[in-house]
This record gives sequence, C-alpha cells and structure tokens, in this order.
Amino acid sequence: MPKGAELHYHLGGGIYAETFIRDGVEDHLCVNLATSSFGKKQRANCGVGSVPAEAALQDQQLYDKLVDAFSMRAFVPTPGVTGHDQFFNTFGRFSAIDSSRHTGEWLDEAATRAASQNEQYLEIMITPPFTHAAALAKQVGWHGENFAEMRDRLLAKGLRDEISTTRAFLDQAEASRRELERCGEANRAPACGVKIDYIYQVLRAFSPEQVFAQTLLGFEAAAVDPRFVGINYVQPEDDHTAMANYAQQMRQLGYLHGVYPKLHISLHAGELARGMVPPEGLRFHIRMAVEVAHAERIGHGVDVMQEDQPFDLLKEMAAKHVMVEINLTSNEVILGIEGYDHPFPMYRRYQVPVSLSTDDEGVSRIDLTHEYVRAVETYALSYQDLKKMVRTSLEHSFLPGASLWQEPDKFRRTVDDCAGDSLGTANPSSKCASFLQSSQRAQQQWELERRFDTFEASH
Repeated sequence: MPKGAELHYHLGGGIYAETFIRDGVEDHLCVNLATSSFGKKQRANCGVGSVPAEAALQDQQLYDKLVDAFSMRAFVPTPGVTGHDQFFNTFGRFSAIDSSRHTGEWLDEAATRAASQNEQYLEIMITPPFTHAAALAKQVGWHGENFAEMRDRLLAKGLRDEISTTRAFLDQAEASRRELERCGEANRAPACGVKIDYIYQVLRAFSPEQVFAQTLLGFEAAAVDPRFVGINYVQPEDDHTAMANYAQQMRQLGYLHGVYPKLHISLHAGELARGMVPPEGLRFHIRMAVEVAHAERIGHGVDVMQEDQPFDLLKEMAAKHVMVEINLTSNEVILGIEGYDHPFPMYRRYQVPVSLSTDDEGVSRIDLTHEYVRAVETYALSYQDLKKMVRTSLEHSFLPGASLWQEPDKFRRTVDDCAGDSLGTANPSSKCASFLQSSQRAQQQWELERRFDTFEASH
C-alpha cells in the first residue's frame, strides 16, 4: 500500500544494529565487554576488558549482545531499568561510530527501506556539527531571556561561520547516498526515487546558552540551505534540564519564529506519561508548543489528556490544523502507553490530523508497515482510514508549495487548476501541469494518487 511520507524519523535511531556493528568494524573500534558499547581503539590494542569490534563477526554470542544493547530486541524490564532507560541508553553505546563517514550509508538504508514499503518522502531528523556554536555559547554565556541581544552577540562572534561545515556535512552524505544507489545510472536503485529533506535537531537537555546557540544555528542554516525544511527539539522530554527549561525554550522558539518566519517547526511535546514527572509537568507542554512556539506539528503528544482543558486544546489543534505524528510502538516501549490508553483515538475523534511514523525504527526493530498493521489490528481501522492518514502525511509535510487539495485536511476536491483531471494521471492538462510544476508538495501528492490508483487497480 502507498504510504506517502514519514515525518518523524531520527536518522541515528532509524538504523539497525547490524549496520552499526559493521560500521564499528570498519572504523576499527573496540567493544567494552562490560557495557556492550563501542569505544575508540587505543594504539595497537583495545586494553583490558575490551576486544576489537571484529571479534563480534566470529563470536555469535558477542554479536547478539551488541544487537540487544543497540536496540530494544529481547529487552525485558528489571527493577530500576525501564524501557525508557534502555531506549535512550542505546544511542550512547554506538555513538563512537564516525557519523561523518557513514551518514550517506545511513541515508541509503533509510531510503531503501522506505522504497521497499512504497514510501515517497522522508523528513529525517539529523544533528549537524555544532562545536563552534557551542563554544561561542560558552563565551557569551546566558543573560536571561533577552533573546535579541543573545542573537546579536552570537552572530557578531561568527556563529554563521559553522554553516559551511553543516553544508559540507550534508553534501558529503548525499553524494555518498547517490553513489550507493547509482542515481543517474540506468540501473539505479529504487531508493533514488525517495525524496529526503531534513529537520534540524536541537539537543534540549543542555545549558540555556548552548540550546539557544544551536537553535539559532539551525534557523540560520535553513535560511541558506533549502534542504533543511524544519527544526525540532530532541532528547528525553522528562530530562531534568529539559523539564526545567521547557517554557523558556518555547519562548525562544517563538522569538526566533518571528525573525525567521519561513522555517517550519515540529516539536516533540507530550512524550510523557503519568509518574514520569510531577503532575504539573503534564499540564502545558503541548499547548505551549502550539501557542507559544508556533509548532505546526507535534511529535508524540501522548499526554494530551493530562493537559489543562484538554478538550479545548484538541479543538484548537483541529482548528489550526496542527498535525500529530503518531508513534505507536515507540510510545509503548518508552512510555508503556498502548491500545486505548493511547490518545490516538481521541485525536481522531476530535478531527486533529494524524499520520503514522516509526520514530526510531532501528532501535525499535520495526518499519512503517509494522505501524500500519499495528494500527489496524488495535483500532480496527478501515482502508479509507489508512488512506486518509497517508494523504495527511503529505498534506502536512514541510515540502514547499501549495497543496493539491482545495481545503486543508479534506481530501475531496483538488484545486481548480486540476479539478477536471483524473487524479494521478500521467498526462495532466496544461493548466494542472503548470500548477504541479509550481509546487513540490503538489507534485508528491499527485504521485501519491497515481500510486493509489495502481495499487487499488490490482487488489
């Protein structure tokens, strides 16, 4: 079945453990046997308690331990170690891999898996290098919420200098991906047809000055590089620093949105459950993301019914067409929320737009098809329900250009220029073709309708 777009995908968490093991071998890393994690190789040997990563290729038991350590596979909660702990701890265990060397390979893996499931478009969250921005933030320090002054100081000290590093990082990764997929050649891989744009990830569990500097760098980078279509804050929402600074971070996003209004904002908000934080910590995150930070999409939104006046919030999100990125498996393994404890049915009841995504398919050992099957089996969804969510994914993508559809989230009538054409036809009228040429979003939506037509004709 065509699945349109996946809009909530962390590249670091989307890659399967087996790939990371191969990369660790290529980078000549060591494995700390006590922690089942990669570390840098020291001179000619790994030292006591560690072995070369190559050893995993001859030792199935070690190989299995690494797969389990890098993912949720075989994980069983024990006293003091929850699914939340295991999930977020995985990233530190493979972080020694040289991302500058392997990002192109990881993009290819994501695109190849997407193509095999009839996906067209990915918005992938990545964290480009920001060492210079972090150093400048330390120099400038934090002087309260005078965001305009903070911005001026950072720019004056040369924060924009790091944009060239960011662009070079992406250029290298994309060139590697194109080479792996043989794009432009006669035998090009199907993955070449999957379009990828990027969401700039900001790490929110650090000092206020560093988070502001990295956020500003993200806005500045997107202003000159159209491959960045949005910005998002990541790391555990229940982290002490993230919780303490949440409101201030939403206000700084609101300020920067006013300075850079063209960059889209999607925010992790409400990735919380009762007991993880005090009750007052569940009451305002989604609302502030929508009303203060101008988020157009919400990632997770699991605690929406714990918010103050939740029904009013649901109505507001529906009226503003704020879409929720639903991550069913991720919410189960991290938060312990599943089935009808999940607000997915409530969002649908209040006509808040939703689409399915995987969050971190590699860590969770799933793919997008798994999430569609899970949604059908759990909530008895019809094919028309699925079709609406697929259309919603492209409707709320951050692709530039106007929508194919005349009314937001009502997939009944196309814009007037294409009203007389059969959806997805290979030869649209000149008027419709001209409209499609003007909008990347509409082009992808038209292609989706072609895929639906092909799929439905064969079933």
